[in-house]
Amino acid sequence: MRAAPALHAAAGSLILSALAAAPASGSVGPNPIENAGAALAAARAESAGIHWADCPEAEELPKPVQCGTVSVPLDYANPLGKQIELTVSRAKATGKDDAERQGSLVFNPGGPGGNGMHFPMAGTSPEWKRIGAAYDLVGYAPRGVGRSAPLSCEDPEKFQKAPTQSPTHPTAAYKEKRVERAKAYARDCVAKNPGIEHFTTLNNARDLDVLRAALGERKLTFMGASYGTYLGAVYAELFPSHVRRMVFDSAVDPDPGQVWYRNNLGQSAAFERRWADFRAWVARHDDTYHLGKTPQAVLASYEKARAAVARKPAGGKVGPGELQSAFLQAGYYDDYWPLRAYALSAYAKGDPKPLVEQAAPIPAAAKEDENSNAVYTAVQCNDAPWPTDFTTWDRDNSALAQHAPFETWDNAWMNLPCAYWPSPRQQPVDVHTLPGELPPTLILAAERDAATPYKGAEELNRRLAGSSLVTERKAGTHGIGAGPNACVNGHMDAYLLEGRLPEETATSCAPHKEPKPLPAK
Repeated sequence: MRAAPALHAAAGSLILSALAAAPASGSVGPNPIENAGAALAAARAESAGIHWADCPEAEELPKPVQCGTVSVPLDYANPLGKQIELTVSRAKATGKDDAERQGSLVFNPGGPGGNGMHFPMAGTSPEWKRIGAAYDLVGYAPRGVGRSAPLSCEDPEKFQKAPTQSPTHPTAAYKEKRVERAKAYARDCVAKNPGIEHFTTLNNARDLDVLRAALGERKLTFMGASYGTYLGAVYAELFPSHVRRMVFDSAVDPDPGQVWYRNNLGQSAAFERRWADFRAWVARHDDTYHLGKTPQAVLASYEKARAAVARKPAGGKVGPGELQSAFLQAGYYDDYWPLRAYALSAYAKGDPKPLVEQAAPIPAAAKEDENSNAVYTAVQCNDAPWPTDFTTWDRDNSALAQHAPFETWDNAWMNLPCAYWPSPRQQPVDVHTLPGELPPTLILAAERDAATPYKGAEELNRRLAGSSLVTERKAGTHGIGAGPNACVNGHMDAYLLEGRLPEETATSCAPHKEPKPLPAK
C-alpha cells in the first residue's frame, strides 16, 4: 500500500470482482523450522546484546542518539547460514528516577520500506516528552532498508526520472507500456538481489523478536504506524507471549483475503474521499486561493494545471505524475493542505516556482526513494498471491477509476510488478488471537484515513482479543499518535505509561483543528 514517509504517520473495503489470484507456490504462513530458527537467533542476540556507539555520519543522527547493529539470519530456516545486519538507533530514557523507566519502546514507521532510524529524535518534541522520559526510544532500519542489507532494483536516477505522465484513464497503448515496464522491473529486481524471497513480513516479525532479545527485553513494547501495524499484528500472532504493550497507529486491514491486492483497491477508493475533503477545504478558503468556491470548481483548477504541465512541464521537471504525487501527500496529511493550495494558486496566476519547489524530484533523495520502493515491492510481492493476468487488474482498476480516478491507476502501476514476480509467494498470516493469549493492545485510527481505510482498524480490533480502538472522528490524517490531537495523545500516554486502556473498547475523540490557509505572498 502506498505510504508517504512521516514520523507520526514511517504503502480495502471495495471488492470490484472476485480475485482470480494464482495459488501460492511458496510456504503457507509460519512453519516450525523457521520458528525454531527464530528462537535460536533470538537466544544468540540476547547473549551478544548491542554495542552502542556514536552514530555513523551516514545516519545524520546527533548525540545523544546512539547506534548499533543486530545480526539476523537471512533465512530463518537456515539460522546458522548467511547473516545480515540491521542498523538500530536509541535515545536513552531521560527520566532521572529508575522507577520511572520502563525499558525500550521500538518503533516501525511503516512502508514496507520505511526507515525508523530517526525515531529517537522524537523525544525532543513536546508530544513525546513523557514517553521519552519513561522509555529508551528505539528505531531501526528493517531488512532491506537503508544500511540494513539494502535492496536496489534499478538506477536511482532512472527511478526518479521526470517529468512523467499520469493518465487517470489510460489508453490501451499506455497500459501495454506499463505492463512491459512492470515485467522488466520484477525480473530485474529479483535478478539483482539474491535471497530477495526472504524479504517478507514474516521475517520482519522474526527480526523484531531478535531485536527485542538483543535489547535485553523479556517482552516487547512496540509502536507501529501504517504497515508497521500489520508487522505488529503478525508479530502478535507469532509471539503473543513476548508482547508487553503494542500501539497500532493507522491500521492495515489484516484479513488474509485483503492482503495485499484488495487492500490496495480499498486504498485507492479511500483516497478519492480524502481528495474531496481537501478540495472542499480549498473551496471554503476561496477568498485566499481563488481556485473555486465549490469542490468541483477546485477540481477544474487542478485539472487545468494538470493539462498545462502535460503540455509544458513546470520547471522542466513537474509533469502530471509529479503533480499527482505532490497532491497525494495532501491525502495523507492535512498539514500539507495550505502549502499545496498555495502552490496551485500561484501556478494559476503564472508563478510556477512554489509548485516546482514542492513537486519536483529531489536528487539527493533518489537513492533513498529507490531503496524504499524496492523493499516495498519485494515485501508486498512475496507476502501474498496476486492476480497474474493483467485482465483482472484492468477490469478492477478501470471500474474503480470511473468514480475514483485520483489515485487508482498510479496505485495499480506501483504494484503491478507483483503480477509478474518470479519468486515464490506466501499465503498471508491469519492474525487472530484468543482472549487471554495477548496482553491488551491499543489501536489508533482516523475515521477518514485514506492510506489505511478505517475498516482495517475495525478488523484488527475484532481479530486481537482485548484490544481497544480509539477513533479520531471526521479526520483523515494518516498516523495520529503524538500528533495534534490531545485526546488521542492522552489515550496513548495512559496506555504506554500506565498500561491503562479506555474504559470502553471503542472510544472516540473529536477531530483536531483544520489547518489555517496560507496567505499568498
